[in-house]
Order: sequence, then structure tokens, then C-alpha cells
Amino acid sequence: MKWRKFDDVRTVKEFIETDQKIPSLIYEVAEAISVEVRAKHNDFVSKKSYVEHSGLACFSPVINIMRHPLWGRNQETYGEDPYLSGVYAAHFASGLRGTHPRFYRAAAICKHFDAHGGPEDLPVSRLSFNAIVPERDLRMTYLPQFKACAQGGALGVMCSYNSLNGIPACANKKLLTDILRTEWGFDGFVVSDAGAIEFIIEWHHYLNNIIDTAAACVKAGLNLELHPGYPQGIFDSLEQVVNDGKLTKEMLVERVKPLFLARMKFGEFDPPETNPYTQLNLSDVMTPEHQALSLKTAVESFVLLKNKGFLPMRDRLKSIAIVGPFADNPDQIMGNYAPNPDPKTIFTPKTGLSPLADTSYVVFGCSDTKCLDYDVEGIIKAVSKADVTFLCVGTGQAVETENFDRPSMKLPGYQPFLIQDVIKKALGPVVLLVFSGGPVNIVEAVSADNVVAIIQCFFPNQGTGVALYQMITMKSSLDNPAGRLPFTWYATDEQIPSMTNYSMVNGTYRYFNGDPLFPFGYGLSYTTFQYNDLVLTPTKVKAGDNVTVTFNITNTGSLSGSEVYEVYMSWLNATVPTPMYQLVGFNRTLIDKGQTVAISTQINSQQMAVWVDGKGFVIEPGDMVVYAGGQLPNQKVQVSSNILRAVFTIYT
Repeated sequence: MKWRKFDDVRTVKEFIETDQKIPSLIYEVAEAISVEVRAKHNDFVSKKSYVEHSGLACFSPVINIMRHPLWGRNQETYGEDPYLSGVYAAHFASGLRGTHPRFYRAAAICKHFDAHGGPEDLPVSRLSFNAIVPERDLRMTYLPQFKACAQGGALGVMCSYNSLNGIPACANKKLLTDILRTEWGFDGFVVSDAGAIEFIIEWHHYLNNIIDTAAACVKAGLNLELHPGYPQGIFDSLEQVVNDGKLTKEMLVERVKPLFLARMKFGEFDPPETNPYTQLNLSDVMTPEHQALSLKTAVESFVLLKNKGFLPMRDRLKSIAIVGPFADNPDQIMGNYAPNPDPKTIFTPKTGLSPLADTSYVVFGCSDTKCLDYDVEGIIKAVSKADVTFLCVGTGQAVETENFDRPSMKLPGYQPFLIQDVIKKALGPVVLLVFSGGPVNIVEAVSADNVVAIIQCFFPNQGTGVALYQMITMKSSLDNPAGRLPFTWYATDEQIPSMTNYSMVNGTYRYFNGDPLFPFGYGLSYTTFQYNDLVLTPTKVKAGDNVTVTFNITNTGSLSGSEVYEVYMSWLNATVPTPMYQLVGFNRTLIDKGQTVAISTQINSQQMAVWVDGKGFVIEPGDMVVYAGGQLPNQKVQVSSNILRAVFTIYT
């Protein structure tokens, strides 16, 4: 396998040719993951150790829609758009699989199927929650990314804890058989979430005994039970279920076949020498190439939310302050379900940003990210004598994680007071670094004059500090930020929809009527771009045909950098409710200063379809508006580049 190293010597031309597509990065990440998964698996097998987390079927990707900003598991998702999530999911599944015609290196399990995006615990438990979802929203929002994942190379799908319209997902024949297998042609297996079958009895009270529950789940399409250490699993009773006549032996055999098919694709029954993936070993784990890829991924994921011309920083400073609960917190910058990297490879903001100055004043201010205590004197002392302050705030998996939702967008504990004090007392300009999976309340920092830059960092991984250094100093043109928000950053808690209302009315950018603090798809650069020459071919399209979209992007600034273009579509004449805007294309391309690049992308006919109850997906005649730019159209908060608009007409 040939890996591309992250360095400063590659030319703009090389990167345009080799790194043009965003999905290629997530494919590379998945490749690296599967190499290490297979290498560790081979080591476990050599030791005859078959413990948890030693297999090849990965419980990933999480592709539930980030429909609510306070859901505890938002950090695990790809954001709030089904198309975006589907593109990423398909490339992730393909990257895990590998390129061998017979064997899988590792495999994806798409989860959690379906209509599972909160609550975890507020206001009710996920273990008993019943998501009431209109059919149109199910088809146009909650299902598309699972179809992309299932058809993109995944071997498995995990059914979720919740019920969907009154039927637990793991006993839901409509989901597991009618849609997944009959409509989509999926031939892999379905595994339950941990304990989900037991919870059909204990929490949902949908059935009241083990025998009927086991029979219902198998008939619905479930292949495998994942149970969390109970003395006996529900599926342990399957022999009795068959003997009682509630399930045929033939159906049981059919449910077992996909499990053995997966094992065959992993090469379990073939001579090891015929499978090239059996040669991977622990020397393939945490290689320099993988560490470089991790660093590159962190840099490309940062989103620059505010910049008053302060970044990039070019000159070395005499002193800086690095303050806040994320200043030097190696555990919390990793996010939920992160691996355990070698501590020598972990770089926090403290270790990464200290080289910016001769002297660094580092004060955490809080003992942990919950920030239930506050060293106000230490914070003020540090920031009042530093040339520049880097303020590191956020949530972390201690606050934002599986099992726990956030009660509001307010930063935890004393962190809001920390921001206020730094704004009031800092000697020099302040750069705010936010570490979170979802939006938090930073309105005060957005409006403060001395907060000269804000970076949404998410949970960047072990290379956090170095990645921040490279972006803040723009070490190379590759470090010029181009990340985009994959969610709507609401301005206030009052704008947030109900956690339990699964209708899409006024939810996510596709249906939201208000003015957010930062819209979906928002992100700044150190340079500027101009869009020109939008052409749609054809402008009159027969239903079922595709439309080609072409336009030019010019880097009009003084620095080379990447631009992520975004293509959106709106329905003008639909007979049913549709999104106000729907992302239909995106990509990342590196553009040298003064250079113009030609872009061509396609809107396929399936993207034009709307769900009509009683008819299914229909491509209706009428006008369709296409927008091309570096942002979501018609927003109060905008980046400096323009947005192009054109119309094509569908006829039947």
C-alpha cells in the first residue's frame, strides 16, 4: 500500500491532481483504520485470543442524522445532512473493505438503524423511546445515508434501541427486511445494539417473554444478538423457539447464512497464505504514515468561524497564555470511543502552541472539563501579561457522550465565566479554541472585539496541538483552513427544536426558518474566492435524466489555499413539502493565488425525487434552482465569496 506523507514539499498542482476529493480523505482514514484493525486481529488470532474488540467487523460508521444539537452522540456522526452523511459513509465502508477481489480487510457495520438521534436520557431514556416519524421524513432524511452505506460495501447494519412508529427497531420487519433487503438488495447481516433485544421486553414492553421476542426479531430480519454480559441472551432460546413451532428451521438457516458469508469474506476458512491481509502485523500499527494522516485529517477538519485579520500568525511572540480546561487535556481531545494512542504521539494545545512564543503561561482554570471549580486568579494573572491568549473551552466526552444528552448549549460549569474574564482581562488579542461535538453558546466571544479569531476544533485526535500550530501559522498552503460546519450552529436554545419530535419541521438547515449564529456549511479561509460562469446542462431535463453543473472558482486573495465548494438545490413547484435547500454536491480543491479552476459535478435524477405518500419517490415536473458557492445560500452570516444561481426545468 502506498501512503502519501503530510509534508510541505508538494506543489499546488500535485494536490489538485491527487487530493481533489474530500471523500478521498475519509477513504484514506478508513484504510488506515482497517489496516490496524486487521493487524491487531492477526495478532490476537496468533495468540488464540478471541476477546471483545479483537474482530474485523467494526461498529462504525455512526450515520444517524445530527437532528438535535444537544444529543450526546453528535460527535460520532457526520452531521445533519443525509447526502453528506451518505457520501462519507460509502467511502468509509469502501476504505475499510480494501481492494482485494475476494477478501475483506475489515468491514463496516452501519448504525444505528434507524430514526435514532436522541434522546439518550433527556427527557426520556433511549432504551424505551418511540420515534414517531412521518413517512416522508423517514424516506428523505433518516434512510438515505443508510442506503448509501449498505450499498457502499458494508457487511452489517446495527438496529437501534428505539422503536420506530411503535415497533422496536430490532423487531421491525419494515426496516430490516422490506426496506433494507427487499428495496435495497442488502445481503449482509443485521446485529442488535447491545441489549436491544432484552429491552424490547424490559423497556418497550412490546412483548413479555423471551420466546416470542426471539421469534419476532428473527422473523423481522435480525441475524445476530449483541447482549451486554447477561447470563443468558435472548437468542440462546432459539432451539426452543423452533421446537415450539414459532420459527422454522429453514428461516433460522437463512438468518445464519449472512453471518457465515461475512466470515468467508474475512478469509476465516481459507488458507492464510491466500489472503494478503493476514500478513499485516503490529508493525503496521501507528506507523509514521498513519500519524501523518491523522495530522492531516485534524488540520482539514478545523473550521475557522471568526478572523479579524489576525490569522495566520507569522511572527514569533515574546509570550502567550494557553488557558482553559482543554489547554493540556489529552483524554478529552480524543472524543468518545477513541483508541489509546502512544502517549508520545499526543500533542495538546499546550505542547503544540508553546513554540509560538519564548514564554508560555499555561493555566487550566478548572480541574476538568465539567469546570465545577474555577481558578479565576490564576487565569487573570496569566492572560493579563501575555501578548496573545489562546482560550481552550468545550465539552469533551465527560459532558457530551453516549448515555448523556446536554441540557442546553451553555458551556459546562464555570466556563462561561472563564470566557467573560478572559475577554475583560486579557492584555492582548484572544483566540478562542472550541472543542465540542455540537454547538455551544459562544455569542459573547463572537461579538467581542478582542476575540480576534474563533476555531471550532471538534475532537481532533492525538495530533491536536501540532495541527493547530500548522493552521494558526499556515505552515504551508495545505494548512489554510477550508473546513465547513456539518451542522447548524443555533444562536440560542430557543431556536432548538424538541428532542423528541422527529418531524423535520424547522429542524436542520434544510427546514430551519431562523437566523443561526453560524449556518450549516459555514467556514472561513485566509484567502478569498470568486465563483463565476455557472452552467447547467441541460436546462430542460426529462424526468429520470441527470444534470451536469459546471462553474469556475478563482482564488482572488494573496494566499494559496483550499476551497470547499457547495452545490445546493431547491424545488420550486413540488406538490409536497420539500427542504428549502438540499446539498447535492461538494468537494475540496486546492487553488493557488490568482489561479482559476474549472469544476464539474452532477446532480443525478434520484436527488431530484420527492416522496409522495402512496406513490413512493417521484420526480415531479417543474423548476429547480441550483446554487453554487462556498456556503449555504441566503444566510444572514456569510463568508466573503459569492453564490451563483441558475434554474433547470424537469418535464415528463
